[in-house]
Amino acid sequence: MATVADIMERDPVTASPGDEVESVIRVLRQHELPGVPVVDGDRRLVGIVTESDLILREEEADLHLPHHIDLMGGVIWLESMKHFEDRLRKAFASNVSEMMTADPLTVSSDQPAEEAARLISEHGHNRLPVVDDGRLVGVVTRLDVLEALTR
Repeated sequence: MATVADIMERDPVTASPGDEVESVIRVLRQHELPGVPVVDGDRRLVGIVTESDLILREEEADLHLPHHIDLMGGVIWLESMKHFEDRLRKAFASNVSEMMTADPLTVSSDQPAEEAARLISEHGHNRLPVVDDGRLVGVVTRLDVLEALTR
């Protein structure tokens, strides 16, 4: 039975929290990647930036305030402000730390390839960071696990 270590890419392209958004876009384009893990100076995984983090979907483009009711001089929010604040932060982000998804889903290198396949399928991801002892050691992709499962 293959493990994640057997099939992962061991030296993935990464970004740092302080990198500018424009440089991450160039890296994604240059390497034809849908996303990159974000690591600190000790290679500890702190987040991930994907194409979906970089693009405001059409329905989010107007950044409208959540629905609310004005009642007796006060405002009652009918939706969470957190979702609006997250969209606003990403829309005006200048560096990776402002737009990344923190605490991404990960796998460890000793897990079976089948477990990585299950996680990728259940969560609809294309790639998962591989983390051992908090440090990024690789990336496993949908194609990696499909290849392992068909061997």
